[in-house]
Amino acid sequence: MKKLLLGDQAIAQGAIDAGLSGVYAYPGTPSTEITEYIQDSPKARERGIHSRWSTNEKTAMEAALGMSFMGKRALVCMKHVGLNVCADPFVNSGMTGTNGGLVVLVADDPSMHSSQDEQDSRFYCLC
Repeated sequence: MKKLLLGDQAIAQGAIDAGLSGVYAYPGTPSTEITEYIQDSPKARERGIHSRWSTNEKTAMEAALGMSFMGKRALVCMKHVGLNVCADPFVNSGMTGTNGGLVVLVADDPSMHSSQDEQDSRFYCLC
């Protein structure tokens, strides 16, 4: 069966198909739709995928890290300014490592279509 999906929906469906155990997020366009898609997915409900809106991006990152420490696959979603909020656990996760898969999804917003500033999050990963 073929499906026509928007980018956020395709990312969410890919995470479900890859064996996602939990998704954690703080709502903010353009990343909100990823968590919403997972929450509305019958396949995600059938598999018991844990899904939570968090108080902020830092708590979302910490919850996803906790799931990963337990050997489960986790996804954390936020917009680019949220990566600044969760910088402490994000940067330190590089030292602690993970036991399960962990995807940190950051939705940058070029040209500031729905954000208060423009940022390129890739600079967090330069060696």
